[in-house]
Amino acid sequence: MELFGQTNIDFLSKKWFFLALSLIFSIAGIVSMLTWHGLPLGIDFRGGTVVDVKFTQAPNVDAVRAELDRAGLKNATIQADTRSGSNELLIKLDIRETSEQALDAGKENIIKALQTTAEPGKADLNNTGATTLKDYLLRVDPLHLGTDAPAQYTQIANAIITYRDKSRGGVFSSVAEAGSVTQPAVIQALQQDFFVSNFGVRNVEIVGPQVGAQLRQRALLATLYSLLGMLVYLWFRFELIYGVAAVVACFHDTLITVGAFSLLNTEISLTVIAAILTLVGYSMNDTIVVFDRIRENIKLLRKDSLTEIVNKSINQTLSRTVLTSGLTFLTVLALFVFGGEVLHGFSLALVIGIIIGTYSSIFIAAPMLVAYQQWRGKSIPGSPAPASSGEGRRYKSPAKA
Repeated sequence: MELFGQTNIDFLSKKWFFLALSLIFSIAGIVSMLTWHGLPLGIDFRGGTVVDVKFTQAPNVDAVRAELDRAGLKNATIQADTRSGSNELLIKLDIRETSEQALDAGKENIIKALQTTAEPGKADLNNTGATTLKDYLLRVDPLHLGTDAPAQYTQIANAIITYRDKSRGGVFSSVAEAGSVTQPAVIQALQQDFFVSNFGVRNVEIVGPQVGAQLRQRALLATLYSLLGMLVYLWFRFELIYGVAAVVACFHDTLITVGAFSLLNTEISLTVIAAILTLVGYSMNDTIVVFDRIRENIKLLRKDSLTEIVNKSINQTLSRTVLTSGLTFLTVLALFVFGGEVLHGFSLALVIGIIIGTYSSIFIAAPMLVAYQQWRGKSIPGSPAPASSGEGRRYKSPAKA
């Protein structure tokens, strides 16, 4: 499928504009990483505590942040799940201890910060575990079970908590809702000593600083190994200069993408690293298509200069580039706009990467082939030998053995 007919655009004459543009973005990103925002690493890499909180109604993120600030939990990162009816927030705190006490501390800090409707002398049923509930029932013994009390109240407590977490989404709107899985006498006792807040802490996870350091190292190695693998592949598939040009273009794409995250002060998480590895492969594929056409045209257009061959090759693949990159860009743009906070970093990396990766294949990788030929003063290895003179450095067929 052709989007438009054969074009005759002199891409290489515009390379300096795009090289200057790349230089500006690259320097801005590097300056931001070194002197401004630094690398805004997420909890996955720097370590910390992630608390999953479920609300009975759609939470106000600004109000939650204000409550956390008042409780002394500064610089908390809050991500809202934008799915309809979810009413969940992911709250990330810089609590980096890895002990069980740290898990409890993270949970208690969030509960104390958000529990603005607490009733004196009563416990919160939405933030009570099965063990605590069982101990309470054993103490008050609302069913007068006698010797059978431990087993019966363990079963009742587990049934209430399971119903809350699985059937009610983690939160009760009232204590009476637990009546679906237990006796009225138990509900009467609970109503005397329990209340329900408008939220429940569903899960608490801690990423220790050692684990975060390991993840940082592995993310860096994964990116470097992918670039090295691409270099080796293109070395065997084409020639070394092709691999070097493609890897430089991919490194350029990665640098600008990471720099953009620093400039925007957007967290780099594991999903962002996955997106960066995706765009490395995507950009490399786009570059290979152009290089393959250049290699074919070097054999067919022996009388043309390398500059003319590269321009013709880019024009011949332009329709394919616009179609594939354009459709992919529209897809990730929709993901960025409608995907919600959880996918924000992943989709942002892809949006930036596809734009940068598409033009780097044309204005970074391809000009490097021409620059190399001009610097070496001879044709790229594997191509026909250049004529001995002539400004255009046109090609002629090599002598047969």
